[in-house]
Amino acid sequence: MSEPKYRIRARHTDSTVTVYQAYAPEIGLSAARDGRFPAVWQRDRMTWIKPSFLWMMYRCGWGTKERQETVLAVEISREGFEWALRNACLSHYEHGLHTDHDTWKRQLRRAPARVQWDPERDLHLQPLAHRSLQLGLAGEAARRYADEWTVSITDITSLARTIHAHVQGGDLNAAQQLLPREPAYPVSEGTLAHLHR
Repeated sequence: MSEPKYRIRARHTDSTVTVYQAYAPEIGLSAARDGRFPAVWQRDRMTWIKPSFLWMMYRCGWGTKERQETVLAVEISREGFEWALRNACLSHYEHGLHTDHDTWKRQLRRAPARVQWDPERDLHLQPLAHRSLQLGLAGEAARRYADEWTVSITDITSLARTIHAHVQGGDLNAAQQLLPREPAYPVSEGTLAHLHR
């Protein structure tokens, strides 16, 4: 069965969902040690969270890009995650989904969250046909994420590097075995209807 173009796939429990981010060590290591984002984490800036481990690896180069050397798995409440989805605006104008360009622009300015659907990645970080969710959080959503929704923060840099080493060594089976399992996230179609055509 082929994968739907738009579907959230994520590690999740009955009450939480895991998203990924990568930071410079001074923020990432502190966050993982304390289980919360430090005071220096800028709550007034947009932050992007990704339920896809491999999309995060594509973005941070397996934790090798400058100021993205610490890869974090952030477990947040499903209640918070779904609040962000309900209150999000698609990051680009989509004819047929939005009434007109100006209406979309107004919605985007007001929305505390925004969504991008980017090609999912394989172990070689090459694009796949189906899309992966990225969720941008700003203002109220960023503050809630850092101070209310976060349940746990784990440094998974060593996991990222181990999987990458297997890929580089050509042992894709070993790499695949270590990947976080990301089944379809059970969200009602109505929750996502305003976020894709």
